[in-house]
Formats: sequence, structure tokens, C-alpha cells
Amino acid sequence: MFKHLKSDLPASVVVFFVAIPLCLGIALASGAPLFSGLIAGIIGGIVVGAISGSKIGVSGPAAGLAAIVLTAIGTLGGFENFLVAVVLGGVIQLIFGILKAGIIGYYFPSSVIKGMLTGIGIIIVLKQIPHFFGYDPDPEGDWAFFQVDGENTFSEILNTVNNISPGATLVALIGMAILILWETVLSKKGKIFQLVQGPLVAVAIGIIFFILTQNSEVLSISKEHLVSVPVPEDASSFLAQFSFPNFGVIGNPEVWITAFTIALVASLETLLCVEATDKLDPHKNVTPTNRELLAQGTGNIISGLIGGLPITQVIVRSSANIQSGGRTKLSAIIHGFLLLISVILIPTLLNMIPLSVLAAILFLVGYKLAKPALFKKMYNLGWKQFVPFIVTIVGIVFTDLLIGISLGLAVGIVVILLKSYQNSHFLHIEDKSNGKHKIKMTLAEEVTFFNKGAILKELDSLPRETYLEIDLLKTRYLDNDIIEILDDFAYKAKERNIDIKLVSKRGVVENPSSFAEFFENRPKSKLSLS
Repeated sequence: MFKHLKSDLPASVVVFFVAIPLCLGIALASGAPLFSGLIAGIIGGIVVGAISGSKIGVSGPAAGLAAIVLTAIGTLGGFENFLVAVVLGGVIQLIFGILKAGIIGYYFPSSVIKGMLTGIGIIIVLKQIPHFFGYDPDPEGDWAFFQVDGENTFSEILNTVNNISPGATLVALIGMAILILWETVLSKKGKIFQLVQGPLVAVAIGIIFFILTQNSEVLSISKEHLVSVPVPEDASSFLAQFSFPNFGVIGNPEVWITAFTIALVASLETLLCVEATDKLDPHKNVTPTNRELLAQGTGNIISGLIGGLPITQVIVRSSANIQSGGRTKLSAIIHGFLLLISVILIPTLLNMIPLSVLAAILFLVGYKLAKPALFKKMYNLGWKQFVPFIVTIVGIVFTDLLIGISLGLAVGIVVILLKSYQNSHFLHIEDKSNGKHKIKMTLAEEVTFFNKGAILKELDSLPRETYLEIDLLKTRYLDNDIIEILDDFAYKAKERNIDIKLVSKRGVVENPSSFAEFFENRPKSKLSLS
């Protein structure tokens, strides 16, 4: 695991800086104590990172669960009661892992996964525009279109025009310039520039800028535009930030409903993120999904027991890890320890980091996820790939992650049905001898009720005086619905003077009076021809 330490250590620092505002922002958007977001980030890094089979995935508090958490805290009567649901949700995730439910992650089309990555990239860029210019009424980590501050993604950007902070904007531009220079030029000049990542330098410059401009009337950065980590006065006040579940409410059905909701949504988000992260991984590692559910379940149990938010694998941190050169799970683990050490030892220093500098870092993360070249590539693959891709993106941008993916998946299923409709058979017109059209219809390997429409259409369009050969030699599965269609057609064929030749592994027959009788030993609902 330590073989790639020179790559994992710099990457962990970048993930650490991305994680800080997201941990705090998601907690704020969830109506939970700020420290609960940091707890989830620490557990997601150290515990889940250690147990997970993913080499480059990073876990933490889930933005997609913010609305559920906000509602549940009020419904269940307090944060301590909600923590019981988090613990139980973790237990349910362990059960999912034991039952090998992780296989669900493999059933999402590639076009939807790519749309998810691109949609998240666009959302990151759009959501960071206000923060880049020093306008921060909506917390970091609020990825939904309709925001917790009452605005939506685009109205927030419009409001930014009249609320630009000169100091925050200037230091963000400086930070962006450093990041671009570092990546395009300096990183190729020497190993020192690869070991010390551009984001670390940008953050350091941001802190120095804040200190030097504190007394400036124009360039000073106010407190609301800075990171806001809780600062304990002593050890006892630090420990007082931890909350513990009230297991007295474990018999409340609402707690169990919330627990199952958390387990289901967190597992789906994790499996989607795993699939997306593996696609981004330049080394093409494959994450064991069932082990991931076990890791996430363990993380949620521990997080809930000590006052943390629900945890999932998170695409923003994972992609930042990949883009920064992370190679093994050590990167995620170190980022967790950096969170833990920093909130204990240097919270005051962290609170000098301008949010606009962190927005510049996230800008680049988002851009790399949503490069324009990807749109062209997906378009060139054809509409069957492009339409689900675009629908997923639009859904994510204008609703939220899960709804967007659901829309893309629904369109993907429709595309599959259309392809199934089109690929049920092949039709060959061989010649027109003896005054009759000679037509050969070769059925596919598997023909189900999805194919009824296409086959029925072709049979009904056959002209009179036709000689039809139906080839079932390659067909291994024939649904009873299709046999009924062929039966009906055999009756009509006599009226239209259509001769039928049926060729299958069971033999050859001319003008069968009943297809059902020909396959008299077939099962009730299907016919296996293998």
C-alpha cells in the first residue's frame, strides 16, 4: 500500500482541501451540527478507506442525503434520535453486502454513468461560481437545483452579479492562475512541483492574502467568506462536540423507515459512484461492490455512534483524488487523518482559508469531469448512447443526482426495448421466382414478448402469393406470445395464399396448421429450442 506514497500523499492533500468545505456545507444543508459533517469525513476516510476494496474511491458525508437528513431530524424529534437511524442504516447496508446486492451496480448503462459524471462536473462549476466571487449564502455541498437558501442554481448566479466581493474574487483569480500554471507548466519542470500540489500552494497564498488584507477596506475578506470549522477552547469542549444516539427510540417505526431510506439511497449512490470512479481510473481497477457495501455499512454504524452524518462514496472527492494522481487507498486514509489532525490542532488556521480559493480548486475538478470533447464523443456514438447521456445530465442539473440518474436510466431502458424491438428478427428477400415472393425470416437467439410488435408488423405486411421460410435454427428461446402470433398468422396465411416453411432443430415442416402443436412439448410460458 505504501508503494505509491509519493503519489498518494500529494493527492490526499488535495482531497483534504476539497473535503473541508463539503463536510461543513453538507452538515449545514442537512440542518445538523457542523462537526457531524467532519466526523463523517474522518470516518469515511480512515474507516471506510481501510475496509473498502476501492483503490481510489473516497467516502464522506453524502450531499444526496442532505434533504432526507434535514426532514428526518425534524420528524424524529432531534439529532440524537436521527443518529439511531444512521446506525441501523449501516446495519442494513451490511445485510445488503452479505446478500451480495452490490451486483446492482453493474446494471447501469455506460451512457448513464458518463452522463452522471458530466452532470456532476457541470453542477460543480455552476455551484462554485457564486463562491468564486465571494457570494456564499448557499452552503458548499448543496448540489440540488432548488437550494436550501430559497434560490435555484441559476438565480443564485444572477444574484452574484450584485454581490461580488473584490478581495475574495481577486484571491480566487490568483488561485486559479496558480492551479493552471502548476498543471500545465510547472508540474513538468521537476519532481518538487509534482510532490507539492498546486492546490496546496493556492490555499497557502489564500491564507497569506487574508492575513495581509485584513485591514483593507476594499480587499479584506469577511468571516462569512471563509471556512468555518468549530474551534474548541479545550479538550473537554472538543469532546462535547460529539453526539450519541438515543436508542430509546429504536422501537419507533419512523426510525426504521428512515434507516431503510438511508441504507437504500446511500447504497445506490455508492454503487453509482463506484461504477463511475472505476471508469475514471486510468489504471482500470475494478472495485468489489459487495465489499464496498460492507465498508460503507461499517462506516455508517461508527459514524452514527459518535454523532456523524450518513456516509457514501463521493464522486467529487474520488475524481479529485484521481485527477491528483492518487494510486491506492492510502490517499483516502491519509485525507481522513489530515481532517482529524487539523480540526484538533489547527482549526483557527483552517478558518483563514477563503472559500473562493477552494471554489477555484473545485472549478478545475468540475471542468475535467465535463470536458466538451466528451459531448462530441458521445454524439458520434449514435443517438442510442447520446440521448440517455443528455437526459441524465439535464436531469441532474435541473433536479438532483438520483432523479437525474433515474431519468437517464428510464430512457436507457426505452432504448433497450427499441433495440429489442428492432433486433427480434432479420428479414431477407432472396428472389421472386415462380410468381411468388420468396422471403426468409431468421429469428434472433432470444425472442420475447418485447418483439411481438416488430414480428407482427412484418407478417402483416407480407404480400399475397408469398413463400415464407421461418428459420429458427439459431433461436434458443421463443416466448409463448410469439408462438401465438405465428399460430394466428398460419390461419390467415391460407386466406392470403401464403406458403410457410418452418425450419428448426426439431425438424422441417411445410404449412403447419398449428405452431403450438409443432412445439407440443414446450413449457407453458416459454419454448427452449436449445
